[in-house]
Amino acid sequence: MNDDAVVRVENLHKYFGQLEVLKGINMEIHRGEVVVIFGRSGSGKSTLLRCINFLEDPTHGTVEVAGVKLEGGHRTRRKREQIRQLRIKTGMVFQAFNLFPNMTTIENVMEGPVTVKGIPKADARAQGLELLSKVGLADKADVHPIRLSGGQQQRVAIARALAMEPEVMLFDEPTSALDPELIGEVLAVMKSLATDMHMTMMVVTHEMGFAREVANRMMFFHEGVILEQGTPDELINHTKFPETKKFFEAVL
Repeated sequence: MNDDAVVRVENLHKYFGQLEVLKGINMEIHRGEVVVIFGRSGSGKSTLLRCINFLEDPTHGTVEVAGVKLEGGHRTRRKREQIRQLRIKTGMVFQAFNLFPNMTTIENVMEGPVTVKGIPKADARAQGLELLSKVGLADKADVHPIRLSGGQQQRVAIARALAMEPEVMLFDEPTSALDPELIGEVLAVMKSLATDMHMTMMVVTHEMGFAREVANRMMFFHEGVILEQGTPDELINHTKFPETKKFFEAVL
């Protein structure tokens, strides 16, 4: 792996039954890079993220995250431990927040460090409060998720993922379940992760304003392949493919 490549995907294929959803994906994501992945529904974007952290087992190909390399195919006991190691290095933020409803905000953020990494509760709480402050929710530490807006819940989910000190953050359409007026607060937190923390990020989103402003690279997925990639300027203003152009006409 290149010195600064945090994620490397080689010849990644994913089948659901007879349907091939990913058709031989190759990519490298470099340290501190923000890559926005976009395309029509069903083009394979979310499946790619789920294969990178093995929420879906790739059918063929290899995934490497921060030096932990795994082959696709059936799981074995040994591979389960490798998957655990890989997931520790990978933060995931889902479309639907997926917070634990029975836990307070701070308990949600502490859970991973305490149960997975064995960090003492007092240390995990101190770190968790710092992260909640980073996402603008220090005053909501002892509140349960049901009392938070969607935007606040998603910001807690980001803090929870960051608590594991991941090498890369994966965002799967993090704003698509939010009301329009709440989208900005989540994108602002993501932007500060990129600019202030230089976090390596892979973001599946249709938020083209965010992509223009924050992304180093954009990848257009079409029918299970990366049809086109480049800087936001190259893709938005000088697209080479009619499919990409058509997509932009619909969203811009």
